[in-house]
Amino acid sequence: MAVERTLSIIKPDATRRNLTGAVNARLEAAGLRIVAQRRIRLTRAQAEGFYAVHRARPFFDGLCAFMTSGPVVVQVLEGENAVARNREVMGATDPAKAAPGTIRKDFAESIEANSAHGSDSADNAAVEIAYFFSGLDIVG
Repeated sequence: MAVERTLSIIKPDATRRNLTGAVNARLEAAGLRIVAQRRIRLTRAQAEGFYAVHRARPFFDGLCAFMTSGPVVVQVLEGENAVARNREVMGATDPAKAAPGTIRKDFAESIEANSAHGSDSADNAAVEIAYFFSGLDIVG
């Protein structure tokens, strides 16, 4: 198994309800280490840049509005197969389809306000991590 890094974002619905610690406890219990972390308020330009791959999709404007509606916690997770492990702990994008005990099943308010984002591949993780963090920010 390979040690990887992945990006995790605790979304505004979760930070608004003070769930940062609960989300991070689940990630850490799954063997993921938080090696960089920052609480920020995304600007519209930052949200549009981060989600640019979805620009042509009908949900793009709503997604950017939601992601700028309150603070988020951006963080880098490290561990064995971190991308897959993080996605497993998060659960399916649609909380109605997420497995019991996952972050999205237990904490999400809706398919959009689903409490967490995680990179979907190692390649995307590298791009997403670099969007928010420099190498100097990551302490392994």
